[in-house]
Amino acid sequence: MKQAYDILVLGGGAAGFFTALNVVEKNPGLTVAILERGKEVLTKVKVSGGGRCNVTHAEFLPKELSQNYPRGEKELLGPFHTFMTGDTMGWFETRGVPLKVEDDGRVFPVSDSSQSIIDCFLKEAQRLHIDVLTQTSVKQVTRLDSGFEVSTNNGKFTSEALVVATGSNPKVWKLLEGLGHTIVPPVPSLFTFNIEDTRITDLPGVATEATVMVLNEAGKPILTSEGPLLITHWGMSGPAILKLSAWGARLLEPLKYQFTIAVNWLQGMSLEAVLEALLELKTVHPNKTLYKYPQLGLPKRLWQNLLVAAGIPTTETWAQVSKKSLQAFSEQLTQSTFEVLGKSTFKEEFVTAGGVDLKEIHFKTFESKVCPQLYLAGEVLDVDAITGGFNFQNAWTGGYMIAEALANKQNNKNQ
Repeated sequence: MKQAYDILVLGGGAAGFFTALNVVEKNPGLTVAILERGKEVLTKVKVSGGGRCNVTHAEFLPKELSQNYPRGEKELLGPFHTFMTGDTMGWFETRGVPLKVEDDGRVFPVSDSSQSIIDCFLKEAQRLHIDVLTQTSVKQVTRLDSGFEVSTNNGKFTSEALVVATGSNPKVWKLLEGLGHTIVPPVPSLFTFNIEDTRITDLPGVATEATVMVLNEAGKPILTSEGPLLITHWGMSGPAILKLSAWGARLLEPLKYQFTIAVNWLQGMSLEAVLEALLELKTVHPNKTLYKYPQLGLPKRLWQNLLVAAGIPTTETWAQVSKKSLQAFSEQLTQSTFEVLGKSTFKEEFVTAGGVDLKEIHFKTFESKVCPQLYLAGEVLDVDAITGGFNFQNAWTGGYMIAEALANKQNNKNQ
């Protein structure tokens, strides 16, 4: 026996739920089911933001917001004019989830618990009579004259419209290829750099503002990023590194994640400016040892390790240090090169670049250009973002736009 619905949503994650809730909100008469292969829904929401759920990012201009998407920047600009950060915050707050903006712009529930978001979604799904079917794995999707037939381990389902919000799922990508879509091969996006280097091995936990560049074989920069850099047990992390990994996802994969980076530990200061500052310190503090008194706002242990790397003895005073040594030290401060030996996943927030080719989507509605009545939202598309709540914002925007499109179709049908 086939179960018939007006709309089927594949994937019980952020994009799937947000689409389903908004569809029924705008069209209370529609029957909607969410099919989720796992035992639980919203598992990624649960672990995101360290279990606090980084709902969105306090960036309130569509153009500025879109610039946080290495893939999808151009395509999301229009949709963000319809539904973006302020709309997201309003949506949750009117449904009983107060939010707060942290100093770095990330937006979290006031409760500091992702469970607030999950409870809100489950309560809304119940109120709107949406069927949430877990442990229902999709085996096949067939295009019918009147819509779609979805074969699962729990029988067959039919619907007029189909929403795919399964995230980075290779099996579903295969099914979408069967419906005529092109899949851009997935590669990891948000990851940290594995580095073994005596200058940083004893510094896990040390953080500073830095400029980081990926260098090509000729030593020329091919990617640049700025922001907080965090030294870890395995190498380097923090926004400066994660941004590089996101923007360089397609560039770094063929290199097998083995390449050279240059770090300017004094973000925004040139080699010449740093040398000048050091020469001035030489006249101001002649009797102080360089090693004991870090300068230029650098963390003490990092300052000390870079001094040693520049060959300056730990007992040397500013009066004793030569200009040549200060030149070497300036280079360590502004042009330290490190060999990256591999990558590590960033927390549980594994993000990939890749998915359905964006050229095959109408971004006014998120409907497929190659298969009418098929809609796609979230990371099933070749859209990904830097860390900070932006991937969720893509999910909310796509889900809302799909709900609007389906509501308009329904209204036209009823007229």
